[in-house]
Amino acid sequence: MSNVQKTVAVLLAVIAVVLGLTIQKVLSGGESQAKPAQLDAGLVMLSTHRALPALTFTNAEGQPQDVSQLTGKWRLVFFGYTFCPDICPTTLAELRQLQSRLPEALKQRMQVVLVSVDPARDTPQQLKQYLSFFDAGFAGLTGDLEPTQELATVLGIPFIPADTSKPNYTVDHGGNVALVGPDGALHGFLRSPLKVDKLLEVLPPILAGQ
Repeated sequence: MSNVQKTVAVLLAVIAVVLGLTIQKVLSGGESQAKPAQLDAGLVMLSTHRALPALTFTNAEGQPQDVSQLTGKWRLVFFGYTFCPDICPTTLAELRQLQSRLPEALKQRMQVVLVSVDPARDTPQQLKQYLSFFDAGFAGLTGDLEPTQELATVLGIPFIPADTSKPNYTVDHGGNVALVGPDGALHGFLRSPLKVDKLLEVLPPILAGQ
């Protein structure tokens, strides 16, 4: 194993530990509003909501977007990238299935947002084309790595920036999805892999509640 591979392995282990401790803290009741059906569906709701920071990205239309202004509806925020070979297409397909099976009124109250962890390749045009393969209503955001990492930290979904000097590089990231409320604050998250059938039982009351 090369030094680079060892470093990546260590970083992945650290991320796994951090995520494990976070989930353990939530499930122990310190930050959660845990209900058995929600936990069984992989949905963790926080009792303390976290406001999104005022960070500006570029959306898939090429316009600036302050994430602290993402209000008015529920957002399912996923960190990924358009060249991802596995996690991203799988998770986005699951999110498309989840949204398509909701009642029409609830569909209008929810939006999927992909935040790129690969700004070197994910231009607004690239994001727009990629997301259109899943759903025209899916939104995309891209920006510098520093604000992207800050947002990922606030939402509790870390990733490891890629070595962009290598051809066909990949980015190490997780598949959890942050649940941001109409108030622009983090309310919880959906654990990966998504359990679409069970989420359809517990998510609608939340979407209809605000």
